[in-house]
Amino acid sequence: MIYVWAILLTLANMLAWLANLVTLPGNWLIVIITALYAWLYAWLYAPADGSGVGWTAVIVLLVLAVIGEILEFVAGAVIAGKRGGSRRGMALAVVGTAFGSIAGAFVSLPIPILGPIVGALLGGGAGAFAGAWLGELWKGKTSAEGTHVGTGAFYGRLLGTSGKLLVGAIMIVVALVAAVT
Repeated sequence: MIYVWAILLTLANMLAWLANLVTLPGNWLIVIITALYAWLYAWLYAPADGSGVGWTAVIVLLVLAVIGEILEFVAGAVIAGKRGGSRRGMALAVVGTAFGSIAGAFVSLPIPILGPIVGALLGGGAGAFAGAWLGELWKGKTSAEGTHVGTGAFYGRLLGTSGKLLVGAIMIVVALVAAVT
């Protein structure tokens, strides 16, 4: 029965991981889902042998989620900031990322599995570009300056989201290993 529960945990965590693509807190959902799993498993089965997800694994997942957030934030801020981005441009890049990720995922739905993932990544990058570009124009900069900052926001978003996705995938594996050992 432990393997059935571990598979269900993994499927729930994978769905949570996909939420990262549309700028939702997927890695934090993995932490919450796994913590609930640990609590329910201990309450229902009270394993005397220590099997199942323990609180040490949940703490490891918590630390990994923090690392994922730091990676995502630093990548976007550093690259766009080095290109002279303003706070207004960065704020609009975040808003653009959210809209772009969701639009990209929906536009690419006809392509099975990888379509929404790639669409959300590219849509988020395009949204970050558009938001940063508009923010810089609103701030009074030229279109060329906005494009320079927007390009940095695009690459920063792609790099940051990829890093966060990688950390989320590691979290899924950690939770699965903890569930079956």
